[in-house]
Amino acid sequence: MTDPIELELPVDGGTLRVLRFGGGPRTAVAAHGITASGMSFRALARHLPPDWSLFALDLRGRGGSADTPGPYGFDAHAADLCAAAERWGGGAPVAVTGQSMGACAALRAAARRPELFDRLLLIDGGLPMPLEEGADPDALLDASMGPILARLTRTFEDDEAYVDVFRAHPALGPEWNDDIEAYVRYDITGPASARRSRAQEGPVRRDGRELITSGRVFGEDLVGLAVPARLLHAPRGLTGAEPGMLSDALIAEWTARAPRLTAEAVADCNHYTILMGPRAKTVADRLVGMV
Repeated sequence: MTDPIELELPVDGGTLRVLRFGGGPRTAVAAHGITASGMSFRALARHLPPDWSLFALDLRGRGGSADTPGPYGFDAHAADLCAAAERWGGGAPVAVTGQSMGACAALRAAARRPELFDRLLLIDGGLPMPLEEGADPDALLDASMGPILARLTRTFEDDEAYVDVFRAHPALGPEWNDDIEAYVRYDITGPASARRSRAQEGPVRRDGRELITSGRVFGEDLVGLAVPARLLHAPRGLTGAEPGMLSDALIAEWTARAPRLTAEAVADCNHYTILMGPRAKTVADRLVGMV
């Protein structure tokens, strides 16, 4: 289970690109990180049993859905996940998962339409991020995502120049593999001598701002969950170094407050390689074994 089939999902305002990995009757739907694509689930999908299919969405403004118009934001992404579950779930509840920002979209979907899902797997994301009173969300977004946002506006001479940016990334380069390379190359678009990321800056900024400002709503989603949920978290963060994205204190707070949520640390990985490195097998095993 490596090379996906590209499908189209009709949604409000247009269609989404969906990558289907596998051909089994048991179904999972998946949402990726803020500038990523469904191809980030390639390694996880390869470790699923043969009776599973994984439908990984390219969210609005990213990947093959780069030109799909809004609405953007987590209600829209959650509705799109629900549409995928209804279209390919065969009438039965399915698994829903997401990484980083996509974990919040998956959480929102499970909270709003619990009848569609039998489990929720959050991959290094999905917890409300604390926001100090009076903090400027746009300034925080630029501080935390400045280099990422800058990449979205750059053009590159050829595909190799774009790939080299990721090879030099401290969280990816030392653990480079075929899955990471496939993910990066899938993201490339544009004319010759002006190659660029498919991810659109406008939707990324829109979703990033909501991610920062919606802690209260995400908390309500977690506390009110009606389906079993598990958080898998990495010990290393965006730069490949400790600490991870989610602090021990934050994890302890929300596993205490949300009765359906459990958490597990996944050893020896960072925010990206928990999904695109050797630990993807652990993630696949947990997704299959939750219920």
